[in-house]
Amino acid sequence: MTRFTKGHGTENDFVLIPDLEGTLELTPAQVQRIADRHAGLGADGVIRVVRTALSTDEHVRAQSHDAEWFMDYRNADGSLAEMCGNGTRVFADFLRREGLAFGRQITIATRAGVKTVRVVEEGYAVDLGPWRLGDEAAARTDGFDVMVRPRLGKPVPALSVDMGNPHAVVMLPEGIDLEQLDLTAAPEVQPVQPDGVNVEFVRAVGPGHIAMRVHERGVGETRSCGTGAAAAALATRFWSGVEDLSPWTVDVPGGRLTVTPLPGQRVELAGPAALVADGDFPL
Repeated sequence: MTRFTKGHGTENDFVLIPDLEGTLELTPAQVQRIADRHAGLGADGVIRVVRTALSTDEHVRAQSHDAEWFMDYRNADGSLAEMCGNGTRVFADFLRREGLAFGRQITIATRAGVKTVRVVEEGYAVDLGPWRLGDEAAARTDGFDVMVRPRLGKPVPALSVDMGNPHAVVMLPEGIDLEQLDLTAAPEVQPVQPDGVNVEFVRAVGPGHIAMRVHERGVGETRSCGTGAAAAALATRFWSGVEDLSPWTVDVPGGRLTVTPLPGQRVELAGPAALVADGDFPL
């Protein structure tokens, strides 16, 4: 039996598995069983909580001088992921509850580098670090650099944004509502992304305010995606032509997030985190 904690950030839900001594190596099959919403605990992803110095990944171990704890994140299908924006807040909340981290600012290791999480009024804010446009030359010439075709829909232009993990953002044309989209299957993206891509569909609500739905690689549609919200806000900001540092409000099916561009091509994500259950699960 293995201890677990269930948590979520704007209903993007995770199972956290404490492995403080680094003795457990989760297999893809185990992750799939944990994340199964009918026969397991149910989750969009599984997070192993382990000391950074004990990681089997040399790139991660190199972060141990700056972050004691590593957020070993897996998608629901068992595949490894670089990091998860909503997951960082839930991870930080778990560390503070368990007395594994103290204070109002925490550094955590991820496959996308060290992330700093701080306590704020709405929960936690995480500096997601540097971001970049996938093909800036094409983006500035054409406004997009990839094409996305949702299930039962027509191809539409999209902007690729690298948040440490890959995203393709679509601003929906007039006449297509977010609620009309069929995201039961992964949208087709051209050119094909060899490692998969998260796809965000966006509708403008007002100045500095958007709503979105997301299909995450290795998971399917989720109620929220933190790095996806940041990518969606940054893409919309780019299209607006006003690339200042004003915060953006992003509504997702599971709640509301705040995305704030930072100097130096960085971005911060803020939102709630909740730990909702603890127990034991047979691996």
